[in-house]
Amino acid sequence: MTVGRFITFEGIEGVGKSTQLARLQAALTAAGREVVVTREPGGTPLAERIRALVLHDRSEPMPDAAELMLMFAARTVHTENLIRPALARGAWVLCDRYTDATYAYQGGGRGVADQAIAPLARLAQRGLAPDLTLLLDVPVAAALSRARARTAEADRIEAETQAFFERVRTRYLERAALEPARVRVIDASGDIAAVEARVQAALATLAADGRG
Repeated sequence: MTVGRFITFEGIEGVGKSTQLARLQAALTAAGREVVVTREPGGTPLAERIRALVLHDRSEPMPDAAELMLMFAARTVHTENLIRPALARGAWVLCDRYTDATYAYQGGGRGVADQAIAPLARLAQRGLAPDLTLLLDVPVAAALSRARARTAEADRIEAETQAFFERVRTRYLERAALEPARVRVIDASGDIAAVEARVQAALATLAADGRG
C-alpha cells in the first residue's frame, strides 16, 4: 500500500511559500504522486468560512482567545475532512501552514501561552503531525516589503506591525530548534531556483527513512 506523506510549509508573509509549494507540487506530480494542495486556515468549504471570519471580519474586535479557538475549529474540520482521508489513500498532502503557525502567530505574535495552545492542538490533531515542515525564512523587513508590494488590501493579520512579525519569526525559529528532525529551516532570501534546490534537499530526508 502506498504511504501518504504530510508536508507543511511555514513562514511569515512574503517568504515565498506559495511559489515553492507550487513547484514541489509540480515535481511530485511529475514523479507520479497524487498530490493534494491545501492551506490553513481553510482547505474545506466549512474551514474556509471560518477563515473568512478570522481574517476578514472587522465588524467588532476579535479577542485573542476567540482567534485561537477559531483557528483550531478550522483545523479540526480540515484535518478530519481533508487531510486524513487524503493520507489514508496514499496522497502527498502539501499544506500552507498548520499548527506551527498557531504557536508562531497566536503564541509568539499575540502572546497566547503555549499551555493554552497545546491541549487544543492535541484535540484537533489526534496524534497527526507533519512528516516534514519546511520553514521558509527571510528577514522580516524584506519579507514584508515583498508581501505588501503584491497585496492591495491586507487582511487582519497581514496588517499587523513589523514588531508583531518579528515575534512570529522568532517563535518559528524557536520551534525549529526544538524539533530539528521535522522542521527544516530553508533560507528563502535567494532566487526562486536556489530556494527550490534547498527544498528538494530537505525533501530527500523523507526518502531516507524508507517510506519515500
